[in-house]
Amino acid sequence: MAEMGEKYNTKCPGVKRLMREALELAEATEEYCARPLEDNLFEWHFTVQGPKGTDFEGGIYHGRILLPKEYPMHPPHIILLTPNGRFEVQKKICLSISGHHPETWQPSWSIRTALLALIAFMPTPAEGTIGSLDYTPAERKMLAKKSTTWSCPQCGDISNLLSCTAAKPLTEEEQSALNQIAFKAEEEPQAPKPPEEPVQEAEPQILESSEPSTSFLDQLTEVLVALLVGAIAIFVYRRWSSLYTMAEAEM
Repeated sequence: MAEMGEKYNTKCPGVKRLMREALELAEATEEYCARPLEDNLFEWHFTVQGPKGTDFEGGIYHGRILLPKEYPMHPPHIILLTPNGRFEVQKKICLSISGHHPETWQPSWSIRTALLALIAFMPTPAEGTIGSLDYTPAERKMLAKKSTTWSCPQCGDISNLLSCTAAKPLTEEEQSALNQIAFKAEEEPQAPKPPEEPVQEAEPQILESSEPSTSFLDQLTEVLVALLVGAIAIFVYRRWSSLYTMAEAEM
């Protein structure tokens, strides 16, 4: 840690916090261990024991923690390296205590809190979260057995990284934090719905007559015929009236 102090500005809140956490996690336990890389205080490697009474019991799982420069104000990213059947390897997993959900992160949470949360939620359903897998119990148990022989290029055989020392009991603050932590499913953007076409009102249908429509010429002819008939009727009436008047005069 002395070399880290020379390399980084120890007055920086994030650096001070990480150096303190490195001292607190310097001794490995039977459940977990974590330490920063020798040349990078903001990248840690961790190892956790699979939770007992689950498909992961007996498994040993190794991964990386990538911490932002703004830590602890911003959350870390967690990446599993050991095949496990619950999380994709080499992919940032979606956890409410990870970088996928900065809105739920609390600065009081720590790397130890993140490791305890990871262990606690390994047996939970995947539910479509980013970086999650939903292998069968048989497949997970098989991977748990194989995990004990997995080796990290930087840390060596992970089976040698844990110890027989029991982890210290959870504090009330840690227990409260674990009660709040939950996996969050990534909202997949839904495909935009096509715009609804406006409903067109049905236009009233005009029933066409079966008879041919009368043309203008036909209508004019009918009018002229009517006038002619009327004129003849008037002429006949006047003629008859004059003859009747003459007949009366002779009498």
